[in-house]
Amino acid sequence: MRDGWVVYDFSVAVGKPSTPTPVGHFRILEKVMNPGGPFGTRWMRFTDRGHGIHGTDQPWLIGQAVSNGCIRMRNEDVELLYGEVHIGTPVIITAGQWGIQAPAYHSSLY
Repeated sequence: MRDGWVVYDFSVAVGKPSTPTPVGHFRILEKVMNPGGPFGTRWMRFTDRGHGIHGTDQPWLIGQAVSNGCIRMRNEDVELLYGEVHIGTPVIITAGQWGIQAPAYHSSLY
């Protein structure tokens, strides 16, 4: 979001029921380019426990609850977001439901 307006809207994958994505207010703590493997082309950590927003080497899983608590994005989407986000950027994750998919998560970067 920028000045209260949604700038980008991306499809993501979230944590599976056994390892849910944490809900709450966080900040970007670390950024890494090209971490590789399951983290795709970008990594942005938002918890001390190692949860992050990152790309993926399995883009066909976007839209599902399959991660270990991280928020997965398509590599081209996380590359765009990475350029807009700085260390300290607030991240707000709230449980919710979009359309007919459940559970789904809404996350915001301000």
